[in-house]
Amino acid sequence: MKFGIDRLLAEPELLRELDGKRVALVAHPASVTADLTHSLDALIAAGVNVTSAFGPQHGLKGDKQDNMVETADELDPHYGIPIFSLYGEVRRPTGQMIGTADVFLFDLQDLGCRIYTFVTTLLYLLEEAAKHGKSVWVLDRPNPAGRPVEGTLLVPGQESFVGAAPMPMRHGLTMGEMGHWFIRQFSLDVDYRVVEMHYWLPEAGPDGGMGGYGWPQDRIWINPSPNAANVNMARCYAGTVMLEGTTLSEGRGTTRPLEVLFGAPDVDAKAVLAEMHALAPDWMTGCALRECWFEPTFHKHTGKLCNALMIHAEGGFYNHSAFKPWRLQALAFKAIRRLYPEYDLWRDFPYEYELERLAIDVINGGPALREWVDDSATRPGDLDALAVTDEAAWIADVKDLLLY
Repeated sequence: MKFGIDRLLAEPELLRELDGKRVALVAHPASVTADLTHSLDALIAAGVNVTSAFGPQHGLKGDKQDNMVETADELDPHYGIPIFSLYGEVRRPTGQMIGTADVFLFDLQDLGCRIYTFVTTLLYLLEEAAKHGKSVWVLDRPNPAGRPVEGTLLVPGQESFVGAAPMPMRHGLTMGEMGHWFIRQFSLDVDYRVVEMHYWLPEAGPDGGMGGYGWPQDRIWINPSPNAANVNMARCYAGTVMLEGTTLSEGRGTTRPLEVLFGAPDVDAKAVLAEMHALAPDWMTGCALRECWFEPTFHKHTGKLCNALMIHAEGGFYNHSAFKPWRLQALAFKAIRRLYPEYDLWRDFPYEYELERLAIDVINGGPALREWVDDSATRPGDLDALAVTDEAAWIADVKDLLLY
């Protein structure tokens, strides 16, 4: 199969459309061609007039480890072009930045989750391009989590850098498709096109040759951000990212971050697993859960032995249509709250530049999940009823935008 960048480089008629244009590239470490050449190097080698580059959260180099660790603008030492940070002094391109190019090539590998900030970066780029009469091309890449949709819709008024618009946590779209939705949702007048992938089969499993339920088996995984280490993480992320809003460890400071349901020195993982089974065993399907232990070298619970549950949404344990990471994570929170009613679960700290709201509410696009966890009278069916309605609405809304 071919990703958008591979098609652009291989098809002379596409490249010719960039002749005489100043071109900017929005990229990160996973912005590579099929032979692992970085897109910036490949485009310049192909004769494209690249006049600037942009790095999202974690930077063009992908060297910034944690949230709210900003990247400065710099000059590329090899090509002499400016590299602008969209996660530093600004998160929205300024007029000066936009003025450096005519066409913006957006080549970011996404994880298929609302909170992954590359989604918001795309919206901000489209909005600024519309204001300044610039063109945006998305060089499309797979959604490694595939087409499944899960979670409640972001509540209007709860927007943030980790919540661009009323979409569910697991949105099921590629970035190219998401761009079309943003343009329609916000009535943007922008010159937009998607360089579509060839032969992406989002529903095909490993037996389908190219298929990997979203991530093609013939392509190497490269971290789009420091803690996105593999496809298992990408599948789990729509649930495990909510741990960032809690006092529980998400595994940062270990080699498998965001692949655990929780880790803590004062929580009994076996007891939580049993409580989850008692509450909603149907929310636990499609993966294997394994008790484990770890000692983070940095971040939460540094140097403390944590008991944890590891998620294996991979190999023979993985069922693509049955796996529900958002519900699974919500269930773990509910079980912990039932076993430890006074547990200091919700972390109160500045999260992605939101200073007033609890981080868990910013992450989940509203207070509904937290309120469901904390209310001893609520049952799994109560949260499910909210989510099912929102999921169906989203699927109906984007159906006509699917390109694959």
